[in-house]
Amino acid sequence: MSQTVGKTRLAYARTWHLIDIGSDPRSLGRVATSIAQILMGKHKPIFDGSTDCGDYVVAIDCANLHTTGKKRFQKKYYTHTTRPGSLKEINMDRLIAKWGGGEVLRKAVSGMLPKNRLRKERLARLKTFEGTSHPYQENLIKVRLAGGRSIVDIPEVRKTLAEAKGKGEAEASS
Repeated sequence: MSQTVGKTRLAYARTWHLIDIGSDPRSLGRVATSIAQILMGKHKPIFDGSTDCGDYVVAIDCANLHTTGKKRFQKKYYTHTTRPGSLKEINMDRLIAKWGGGEVLRKAVSGMLPKNRLRKERLARLKTFEGTSHPYQENLIKVRLAGGRSIVDIPEVRKTLAEAKGKGEAEASS
């Protein structure tokens, strides 16, 4: 079937997803996997690895990341500037204290995205916040519930879409 047949413009449109990390019972890796799939657009029927058709993700309450075992104190992050003797390491607990839980989530999601030219653009669509307040409230369309399985539409958006559909049907009938 051709890409031009059907409503592909709607499929390529980017929506905003809200994920509350603090209330999500899943661990860091499982949350990062679902975020990476949304950023890549794998949840859409028109997914193609060479095109960037993913959505935006707003992750709130990143200060309450859930990890299993002793990862918070034993997992190490390494940086190197390619100069001799410049290898630096920091554990997850100190990284959270220094840069916040959003940076840990960003590193986890970055490692799950494909290593190609689209990686930076996809990662730029991930917005992380330590608290529950964020400036993207009016952009949100979909809210992922705990567990990441079900999607709930925001009632105001559902009402607006119904009104727009009603106007479109009225214009089509006249």
